Amino acid sequence: MRISKYARSPRRADNDKIQTNTMNIFLLIAAAIVLIVVLLRFKCPIGPAILAGGILIWLVESPTLTALADAGQTMFTMSRTYDLLFALYFVMCLEIQLRKSGTLKGMVDALNRFFSSTKVVIATMPAFLGLLPSVGGARFSAPIVETACQDMDIDRNSKAAVNFWFRHICEFASPIIPGMILGCAIAHIGVADLVVHLFWMAIVAFAAGWFVMIRPLRFEEKRVTEAMTPELRRTSIINVVLAIAPVLVNVVLMMAFNLSAAVAMGLVILGLIPVLVLMKRPVPVKDVFVGAFDLKLTLNIICILYFIQLLDTTGVLRQIIQAFEGSSLPIPVVIAATSLIIGILTGMSQGHVAIVMPIVAGLMPGSIELAGVAMVFGVAGQMITPTHVCLMITIDYFKSDFFKTLKPVILAELIVLAVFSAWTWLTWA
Repeated sequence: MRISKYARSPRRADNDKIQTNTMNIFLLIAAAIVLIVVLLRFKCPIGPAILAGGILIWLVESPTLTALADAGQTMFTMSRTYDLLFALYFVMCLEIQLRKSGTLKGMVDALNRFFSSTKVVIATMPAFLGLLPSVGGARFSAPIVETACQDMDIDRNSKAAVNFWFRHICEFASPIIPGMILGCAIAHIGVADLVVHLFWMAIVAFAAGWFVMIRPLRFEEKRVTEAMTPELRRTSIINVVLAIAPVLVNVVLMMAFNLSAAVAMGLVILGLIPVLVLMKRPVPVKDVFVGAFDLKLTLNIICILYFIQLLDTTGVLRQIIQAFEGSSLPIPVVIAATSLIIGILTGMSQGHVAIVMPIVAGLMPGSIELAGVAMVFGVAGQMITPTHVCLMITIDYFKSDFFKTLKPVILAELIVLAVFSAWTWLTWA
C-alpha cells in the first residue's frame, strides 16, 4: 500500500493534539481575563467580576453541577479559607482599636516629627507592616497612609498604589512569609539561603516604588513646629510602641508558637483591650467587633477563593503546567512564565508556590537560582492581578479606580523584573 505523503505519524499527531490543547487553554484564560476586565470597566465589584471569569472557564472545561459543588465544598472545608477571613476580620478590629484610641494618629504625628517627611512615612510604614504575615494585611497599613496624607493634595489612586506596593516589597525576602517557608520546604532549600539570595530584590522593589509612585508626588510637607517637651516625647514613644507592638507580638506568636494568622491576631486583639483600658484609652468592645464586619468585603473574598478553587477543580492549572513542561523553551523561562501565570490566576504566594515549586524540585533539585526565579516571577504575577486580596482591600478602602491604581504598580513591577532578569542572565551558575 502506498502511504500518502500527507499522512501524519502517531507522534506528530500527538504533538499536534498537545499544541491544540495548549492553544485552547490559553485562549480560554485570555477570554476569562478579558471578561473580568470588561466587567471591572463597567464598575462591577471585583469579587463578582472575578467569579464571572471562573464561571466562563467552568462552562467551557467542566460544565457540570458536580464540579461547581466540589469546588464549593473544597473551598468551605479548607482551613485556609477561614484563616484568611478571620485574619482579615481581626486586622480590621485592630485598626478600629488603634484609630479610635488615638494611637494611629499619634504614631503618624510622631513619625512626622522624627522623619520630617510624609513621603518617607507612607513608604516605610506599609513596608514594615508587610512583615506581618497576614493575608489582607494591607487593610492595616491603609489607614496609616490615609492619616499621614490627611489635608494633603494626594489623589486616592496614588495613595492606594503606594499602600499596595510598599506593603509587599518584602514578599520574596522575608523569612516569616508563609509562601517563602512553604516554597523552601518543597524545593528542599534553606529559608535563610533563599532570603540571602533574594534580599537585594526588596531594595530594588523599594527603589522602583519610590521612583514610580513617591517621587512624582507634589505637595507641601507638614511642618511640625511644636517643641519636643519631655511629656510630648513620652506620648510619642507610647503611640509608636503601642501601634507597632501588636505587629511584633503577632509575628512572635506565629513563629515561636506556630499559630495561624487568625488565631495569633485574635489573641492580640483580646490582649489589647485591657491594655487600652489601663492606658485610659478604652474603645467600646461593641464598636470593635461589630464595626469590623464588612459584608461586601467578605463576599468579594469568598468569590475570589471560589474562583481559585474552580481553576483547580476544572483542571485548568494542571493543563497550564503540562503545556509549559512540554515546551522546548529553556527551563528558567518555563518556570518564569509558569510562575507569572499561576501568580496572576491565584493572586497569593501560597498559590503559585504550592503549584510551581514541585516542578522546580523535580527539574533542578536544590537549585537556589531556579527557586529564586519562581519566587520573583510568582510575586510579580500576584501583584498585577485583581485576584490579589490586598489589592481589592486597598481599592475598597481608598475608593480608588482599579486601573489607575494598578498602572503604576505594573510599571514598577516591570522595572523589578527587568533588573532581576538581567542580573540572573549574567550570573546564572
